[in-house]
Amino acid sequence: MKAVFDRLEEEKYAVLLVEAHNKELVLDKDILPEGSKPNDWFEVTIEEDQVTSIKRDPEATAAQEKKVKDKRKRLKEKSKGSRFKRK
Repeated sequence: MKAVFDRLEEEKYAVLLVEAHNKELVLDKDILPEGSKPNDWFEVTIEEDQVTSIKRDPEATAAQEKKVKDKRKRLKEKSKGSRFKRK
């Protein structure tokens, strides 16, 4: 199943959001693959509420980044500018 690295807590715990179960997993950050950073996506296997395998999913990460970038671009194009005037 898919999970996204949401944030680090106390500089030692990684919080993953698991799509399929709509819940958070809090893991020791050392369990994550080297070089992992927030907003990275992973393919995880969970058995009896324990992560048994975790693998980075660079394709899912790239797809989400593109989706966000495209949405920002559309919003920026739609914007008519600020209604506040500079002095």
